[in-house]
Amino acid sequence: MKFILGTKTGMTQVFNTEGVCCAATVLQIAPATVSQVKSEEKDGYLAVQLATGEQKEHRVGKAVKGHFGKAVAVAREFRPRAGEEAKIEGKEKGSTLDVSIFEPGDEITVSAVSKGKGFQGVVKRHGFQGGRRSHGQKHSEREPGSIGATGVGHVIKGTRMGGRMGGDTVTIKGLKVLQVNPDENTLVISGAVPGRKGTLVEVYATK
Repeated sequence: MKFILGTKTGMTQVFNTEGVCCAATVLQIAPATVSQVKSEEKDGYLAVQLATGEQKEHRVGKAVKGHFGKAVAVAREFRPRAGEEAKIEGKEKGSTLDVSIFEPGDEITVSAVSKGKGFQGVVKRHGFQGGRRSHGQKHSEREPGSIGATGVGHVIKGTRMGGRMGGDTVTIKGLKVLQVNPDENTLVISGAVPGRKGTLVEVYATK
């Protein structure tokens, strides 16, 4: 059970041994400390809690500093998948995890908060086709069209309309580790990762 926290620093290109170019994302991985190991007897479920980064003490409450022993910037929990409960036993409170736990070729899953795009219309938000660009149509190229319903007299809940877009937790599966750089504490993975530069990314191996 491999997992770590990192921040997105940007994208680049990586060429494999056959000369094929692959889009890749670079993650900065700071060493994380296991702050708590939860058990079914005490907490009701199995999980490992990781804490990383530092924060100014006046920005963190006494309860948080008492739990982690210091003012940490961020903490996340990782739960083992079915059949991997035994792998959590090797993680002990106070142990440190870094980028070296991964190897090139590892299949991983990443989760991050996507970019916030503000208020968007139905064409961008839901992929609507929009109105016809024919004679007689005026300012209706990107309108949603009818949103009413016969009989009920109001807009049905859940109708796809314009609204705030982005800022959601997005999980992407099937990515692979391309490079592991322990000296620079960076992890290069295939494909794109949700979020802007500096977004916190959860990385965990699927195999």
